[in-house]
Amino acid sequence: MNSPRIGLRASCVVGFDGTRHVLWREGEVVLAGDRVAFVGRGYPGPVARWIDYGNALVSPGLIDLDALGDLDSTVLCLDNGDERAMGRLWSAEYLARGPRESYRFDEEVFKYRYAFTQLIRNGITTALPITSMYYREWAETYEEFAAVAGVAAELGLRTYLGPCYMSGMQYLDADGQLREHWDETRGLAGLDAAERFFRDFDGRHGGLIRGALLPDRIQTCTPALLERTVALSRELDAPVRLHCCQGRDEVALVKRLRGAAPLAWLERLGLLGPRALLPHGIHIEGEDDLARLADSGASLVHCPVVFARDGESLDSFGRYRARGINLALGTDTWPADLIDNMRQGLNIARIREGGSDRTRALDYYNAATLGGARALGRDDLGRLAPGAKADIAVFSLDGLHLGPLFDPLKNLILAGRGDDCIASWIDGRCVMENGQVKGVDYPSLQRQAQRQFQRLMESHAERAPGRPDWRRLFQPAIPDADAWGAEHPLVTRAGNPERQHENTPC
Repeated sequence: MNSPRIGLRASCVVGFDGTRHVLWREGEVVLAGDRVAFVGRGYPGPVARWIDYGNALVSPGLIDLDALGDLDSTVLCLDNGDERAMGRLWSAEYLARGPRESYRFDEEVFKYRYAFTQLIRNGITTALPITSMYYREWAETYEEFAAVAGVAAELGLRTYLGPCYMSGMQYLDADGQLREHWDETRGLAGLDAAERFFRDFDGRHGGLIRGALLPDRIQTCTPALLERTVALSRELDAPVRLHCCQGRDEVALVKRLRGAAPLAWLERLGLLGPRALLPHGIHIEGEDDLARLADSGASLVHCPVVFARDGESLDSFGRYRARGINLALGTDTWPADLIDNMRQGLNIARIREGGSDRTRALDYYNAATLGGARALGRDDLGRLAPGAKADIAVFSLDGLHLGPLFDPLKNLILAGRGDDCIASWIDGRCVMENGQVKGVDYPSLQRQAQRQFQRLMESHAERAPGRPDWRRLFQPAIPDADAWGAEHPLVTRAGNPERQHENTPC
């Protein structure tokens, strides 16, 4: 049975000609069910309903392969010195007492509802979430992700899901040195849960939910865990995401434990290949590692903003791309704004590369669309062409902050932001219109997030050496004028139902 066709019109439409993105001025996109039927101008067939977005860019939905699924903890590290002292890492005494969950089960699920809403709000239509294991008793669970899959389906977000698993965790000993705690049994049990989730949920909700294998980080995984992950990935044809090459301590540890640098070790294990997604590639071993990435077909997931906050960056986006390495993008922090990551990534690349010749704005847009689709092995995502999935983000071009319009994509990357997205279609369903994700009460969502974030901050004291007062762990940018900040929780009016914003005239 043919679905009624829906037509979208806008001043600018990004189409795909089979090889590259192309721009249609005063363009049209026609949807037939969950697929794109037409892109161009002057569609000749019948359309049940036309929607005219006016001065806007109709774009393929953005793909975020390191999408924050958390209430972000990295923002707490900003200007707070060494995170080892602030309870993000486990202390030896915390490990001895026995790690515990920072959230209740319902709160674990809520954080995904909050994060998925943010992703849709920013024009992201396909996401592979990431959360922190420092706040967990150990890792993620099957039951948790069964609930998370329901949240994603309810909101309409296309997701690649699976419980994260690991066989080790780093902690701080009494002298402040990093040590490793291993529990191989738990790691293998986590892989079993991930396999169970994949078999039960891959393809559910009309294909909106797909499975993935998500070992935590290279330094928290044993050879046995990764070898079994490789075998299972081949059996299931499942993507594997593994964080690696993201810190000097990590590289040194892998060399000490495994006798090789991270990518060389992964190559030896057989993990490098077209199904491998590797955030972040900041610290690699020169040309040999570039060759490994290019020859294997593995994808590097680049997250420029979160690393720039700590003064680090990819060596050269343009050089990696020129070597034939597939580059995708991720946010990995708050805000979940891939437009901002494109802008900052472009600027950083040009600083690192000493000019503007190697990297263009379009290269970052391609990474957020075509690169992400290639990493997932999908030729029906990241583009608007007949037969592609009807995953669409509509960005308003009317914002005063965008300046005079000279090129829609360049205007967005130079001056835009994720919340310029006014409408989102995923799998042919309109999941957001006029900036409102359907079925979500934004004020209520934000109040719950603030209450839960308070619990997250307080939990840092449990993990920090000596269990200090949690208020002493986070320094405000501007010192408090009196003792209020030392005596009361760090809440805002938005987070306190007793102190809502008042309409005060200027």
